[in-house]
Amino acid sequence: MRLIVVAAPAAEVEAVRALLAPVAAVTVVPGGAERQHSVAAALAAVPLDVAIVLVHDAARALTPPELIESVAAAVRGGRPAVIPVLPVVDTIKEVGSARGVASAGVGGSGGVGAAVGGEDAEVEVVLGTVDRSVLRSVQTPQGFRREVLAAAHAAGLDPHTDDAGMVEKAGVPVTCVPGSELAMKITRPLDLVIAEALLHVA
Repeated sequence: MRLIVVAAPAAEVEAVRALLAPVAAVTVVPGGAERQHSVAAALAAVPLDVAIVLVHDAARALTPPELIESVAAAVRGGRPAVIPVLPVVDTIKEVGSARGVASAGVGGSGGVGAAVGGEDAEVEVVLGTVDRSVLRSVQTPQGFRREVLAAAHAAGLDPHTDDAGMVEKAGVPVTCVPGSELAMKITRPLDLVIAEALLHVA
């Protein structure tokens, strides 16, 4: 049995239902103030005999079907919680704030100097460089055994940015599968430009 449940803003449930009706058979439910409230509302609409649940961000609209199946297959294979990930390619710095850093660098005729603020200005200062080889960017859909996800929500854990974080906090091992660059999150104007370009290429 395959079922799609969409959590939409309460005031837009009917509009979303009408928008999606010609595309696929979906159940639309009112979402909540926080992500986990919306997921909990959607999960409550899933019949109890559904054993595997995938949670997906609508903002990742170009996610390829192959990635969705990869996550589902991993859960079917016995993993309790699965997330798609990509390696982090940028250099990542850990920063803190400091005051009174008036300049930095080496002076002199051949040196480099950079003014970063006045005596009382608060600026970000690099504390260290993070080892990116152990970092991953997390995407969706995130897949779970239904009872694992339900238990994490029932525990009333503190808000998290994704469901995998809740499950992880509950002590359940979360494993990874390779993600896809097409599963980008479309949240900024530049993201939309890139997404539209990809659609034109396709």
